[in-house]
Amino acid sequence: MIHSDTELQAIHRHFSRTFGDSASKELAFHAPGRVNLIGDHTDYTGGLVFPAGIDRGTYLIIRRNNTNRFRFASLNFDSTADLGIHDISHKQGDNWVNYPLGVIDQFRQRGIDVDGLDCLYSGNIPNGAGLSSSASIEVVTALALDTLFGAGLARTELAQLAQAAEKDFVGMQCGIMDQFAVAMAQADHAMLLDCHTLAYRQVPIDLTRHSLVVINTNQRRELSGSAYNDRVAECYRALKALGRTLGITRLGELSPEALDAHADLLGDDPVALSRARHIATENERVRRAVPALEAGDLECFGQLMNASHDSLATHYDVSSEPLDALVSIARDSGHVLGARLTGAGFGGCTVNVVATESLDDFESTVKKRYTHTTGLVADFYRVRPGAGAGAVTLPHT
Repeated sequence: MIHSDTELQAIHRHFSRTFGDSASKELAFHAPGRVNLIGDHTDYTGGLVFPAGIDRGTYLIIRRNNTNRFRFASLNFDSTADLGIHDISHKQGDNWVNYPLGVIDQFRQRGIDVDGLDCLYSGNIPNGAGLSSSASIEVVTALALDTLFGAGLARTELAQLAQAAEKDFVGMQCGIMDQFAVAMAQADHAMLLDCHTLAYRQVPIDLTRHSLVVINTNQRRELSGSAYNDRVAECYRALKALGRTLGITRLGELSPEALDAHADLLGDDPVALSRARHIATENERVRRAVPALEAGDLECFGQLMNASHDSLATHYDVSSEPLDALVSIARDSGHVLGARLTGAGFGGCTVNVVATESLDDFESTVKKRYTHTTGLVADFYRVRPGAGAGAVTLPHT
């Protein structure tokens, strides 16, 4: 699903038509989207996640324009922006340009004098589907600025900078998983990441007889709304009630056994108790899932994926009727080992481990039943674990 040289040439020509000629040289970069295989809503509580980059992502063609104007365009959005140096520190409504603006703001906060830029973005990640299109934009921008302005930041620093852009500028209180996975992904691997220490390990994924299929409910979600930030606040309430007694400073330290023993501390807050139960059990599922995958036990891995979705729906209340329908239909198809929502939920996508020989039948059956059940039409994406962000050589036009 990576763009071909012909497609990159077309993007480059669009850049020239949009911004005109310049003495400055254009550079190109790419960052993937990501799919989280298990471990959702654990990142901002300092827990464990298990994401993979995907072979879909965002391209950025960029150059310095020596004018102190910041010009943004995208092949995926109608809106453009042409901002002066005094405008870039202000959020531009709900416009997509807030993602690169947040990154520029982080560089300038670090004393890196970012001057005028021409930026054209083109991606093939479904927007709003839970595959981290926003993190892909942020990370590809961070890598490009680091290169253009010689900042010399480590790849992990770029991920943290991109996360700060989304939290401080866009206003989404996200964890580190999306940006870290996009920056650090390795082809044909998933990543076990401790979101507190940022210790990580690349784990090979053997997809010889099975495939990853991402299915978009096409029920668009708006993560910048209150629901996601509400979950962050609810987890904080749980930590505040449990922390002193259990001696923990982040909810990611909480074990299922400790929660069972001290559930009475949250007796007056059943919502916070339910959120804590998901966090505790989800971290345990990640711990069990990785060795199962390493041992080639995809059936066990699939069962843990199923349990993860059930917890996200029941304890964390971030699923939806279309998501639950899609998961149920996939499980009933007879071709899937595991199916769960991926990402933050509230709509978006599911991820499924499907027998490769049954892919066509699986997609046909699920598509038909899903539309009959919900009235929505699902989109199917066969994805492979892709590489992290990097520079791209522009083909000759």
